[in-house]
Amino acid sequence: MSTDFVSTTRQLPNGVMFNAYPDSIGGTLVDIVYLLGSREFRDAFSLFYVLPTFFNSDLDRGFSIIDYDLNDELVSREDLEKAYESNTSFKFDLVLNHLSVGSPQFQDLLKKGDYSPYRHFFIDWNEFWAGEGEMGPDGYIVPKEGHSQLLFMRKPDLPILKVRFPDGTERPYWNTFYQEVRYSHLDPADLSGIDGITAEQAAGITSIINDMIDSGADLNGVDLGEWTGIRDDVLSVVEQNRSYLGQMDLNAESEDVWDFYDETLRKLRDYGAKLVRLDAFAYLHKEVGKANFFNKPGTWQYLRRLKWMAEKYDLVLVPEIHAEYGSGLHEEVSENGFPVYDFFLPGLVIDALDRGTNQHLLRWMGELIDKNIKTINMLGCHDGIPVLDLKGKSVSGGYREGLLSDEQIEEVISNILERGGRIKNLYGANGKKIAYYQVNATYYSALGEDEQKLLLARAIQMFTPGIPQVWYLDLFAGKNDYEAADRGGTGGHKEINRTGLTMGDVGKGLRKAVVRDQLQLMRLRNISPAFSGELEIVETEPHILHLNWKHPTCTATLIADLHDHSFTVRHSDGIEQVMTFARDQ
Repeated sequence: MSTDFVSTTRQLPNGVMFNAYPDSIGGTLVDIVYLLGSREFRDAFSLFYVLPTFFNSDLDRGFSIIDYDLNDELVSREDLEKAYESNTSFKFDLVLNHLSVGSPQFQDLLKKGDYSPYRHFFIDWNEFWAGEGEMGPDGYIVPKEGHSQLLFMRKPDLPILKVRFPDGTERPYWNTFYQEVRYSHLDPADLSGIDGITAEQAAGITSIINDMIDSGADLNGVDLGEWTGIRDDVLSVVEQNRSYLGQMDLNAESEDVWDFYDETLRKLRDYGAKLVRLDAFAYLHKEVGKANFFNKPGTWQYLRRLKWMAEKYDLVLVPEIHAEYGSGLHEEVSENGFPVYDFFLPGLVIDALDRGTNQHLLRWMGELIDKNIKTINMLGCHDGIPVLDLKGKSVSGGYREGLLSDEQIEEVISNILERGGRIKNLYGANGKKIAYYQVNATYYSALGEDEQKLLLARAIQMFTPGIPQVWYLDLFAGKNDYEAADRGGTGGHKEINRTGLTMGDVGKGLRKAVVRDQLQLMRLRNISPAFSGELEIVETEPHILHLNWKHPTCTATLIADLHDHSFTVRHSDGIEQVMTFARDQ
């Protein structure tokens, strides 16, 4: 594999990263900034990855961004000033593939139609597929079978949202992720513009329409009885009153989109960013005749251009991608000078602790060292516990094995589900379901709510190469929140691991040994120069894990028993420090 822009990854920070929404603890960002500067948290973290409700958004807990201005309900300029004073640096998201329907750009398109300056800011589905399919009965082109087979979709149907332009036409726009069409109740006065309609008729028709809206019925099937002659006029008014929710794909062929990216990177720098996670970047490049997920070389061309932009603002970009280990995409990202999101570690740690073997975990650590792959790693996160990423895949020249076999992956999934986790699925060509994309659970619950296993999992994370990212709820040994998941309905599975904590909850948590011990491990990882040195993987029996970080001035060693989950951490910088963690110690 070769590209024309391989370069050295810009210098990564080498501390521990806290991860939360602005309102995950206390209610606003200032509460978390205060906590990170408190005595109990002192020296435990160097970075704060704030999820995108930091910005103005309307869906998907922040990932449907309206604009990248501060969400003043949760974040203020004063909050940022306090963060600067405490030397807190940030990581933010740039959601590359899409913007909210509520964004100023899409709202202008809805208002002005073909006369909007943002006419080409989003992807008109029919213009994209012109000549490459047949017009269907619903007013959008159905791509040729050879093209549709290449589409990687997040939902069973074609990725389209039909929107109404001011001239009354319906236009399908590319919409990979969420969408919803909402119809507002009519008032009799809304029908006053229809020729010949009386106030009594308007009231009767309004009652019929509003009842159908409340029941969720298809308004195109409305029977107006004696008023059938004005049915089309009535439906025109109904459609004019509809609104949308959704995440609309951006047209990266438009220079206006690239100007928007540049402006956004500058904003993120000004907010205090050091790292920028590129969310959904692999869907951005779309080309007829190629897959709409990480197609090449177009995706690399886009990443190269983004990297040049980011370098102007001294930002490190972290492309976020879920793909099977067997595809080798993580290696390609690394070879092209980017740090990699380590979505392999969470499942590998669960496997190691449940089966009591270091085999697969050490294989991955060895690859990180041998191939010099720079990572951000994690256990839990705002999303789910990745499992698809561990799989093998057929590639040119044969089949590349996964980090775990399919049977071992199924065992990991089964264990998490038995402990209360919930499944998330994706869809491939023609709406075919792809199973076990991720399992939603807190990491503590995924480990059977076993405090000793959580402590050892955290120690393994701290000793694994990469920047450790710590989800706030797992730090406090949070349990699965089934009520929140149920309240969220069909899309609520992620809320199982997003429980908000009050400052009182934090106070109670800090009195627990499992929380204080995790902070002790994080503090060592965050401030010891040992972790800027080299990692030695010591050969042992399969149930023993022995990792030794060496630096000219100090060393840090983890020795763990994967059967009983006891472990010892030693640190030496002229003074020997020993921390032993065992059940009922």
